[in-house]
Amino acid sequence: MLLVDLDPQANASSAYGIAAPEHQLYHVLAGEVSLPRVTVPTELAHLHVVPAGPDLAGAEIELVAAEARESRLRQALAGVRPHYDFVIVDCPPSLGLLTLNALSAADSVLIPLQCEYYALEGLARLLDTIERVREAFHRELEIEGIVLTMMDRRANLARQVEEEARSHFGAQVFATVIPRNVRLSEAPSHGKPILLYDIQSKGARAYLDLAAELMARHPGTPRKPPSLSS
Repeated sequence: MLLVDLDPQANASSAYGIAAPEHQLYHVLAGEVSLPRVTVPTELAHLHVVPAGPDLAGAEIELVAAEARESRLRQALAGVRPHYDFVIVDCPPSLGLLTLNALSAADSVLIPLQCEYYALEGLARLLDTIERVREAFHRELEIEGIVLTMMDRRANLARQVEEEARSHFGAQVFATVIPRNVRLSEAPSHGKPILLYDIQSKGARAYLDLAAELMARHPGTPRKPPSLSS
């Protein structure tokens, strides 16, 4: 699997202990290096990461006048996609040019929905953006599903958000729910994914269940990730 960190905050990168690489995704989108050149291995043998860095924030401005600005990521991924079963792009928390690149490159969109009121409002805007991308750039783009996250079943509002989401979106909402969990919050500060930090935690078990549910929708023989040159 390949994880592409498209968020200038680089949280997905730091979660795997990857900090301030010399070359990162910004340099790929700028056309300076190829995507394999910046791809790095992780402690998980089946997972590679394309890291982000603060320079990526400048891409939102620099790409505005660039040719094929919305398809830079899709072009960069074209040569490596056949080597991975899944390519997951971690998007920034905004609906700008970087997110547009992700939507233009993706086959489908996995939407995490925090179990709070304002998250439902944000979901409506995101769905509208996805529809606009379909019309303008990518008619095959699908919604993979909605994942309810940061669930605290002791809170009435959280239960109401879950009920409304399942009522409105039906089977598009994954059965697995990601709970609020202290160990999930601690793992990034140690530069480790939750599976390496505490695989016995409730958060880890929930994400394993989610992975199983996702893979059940995409049966097939796993491929070995390509070897990475230093």
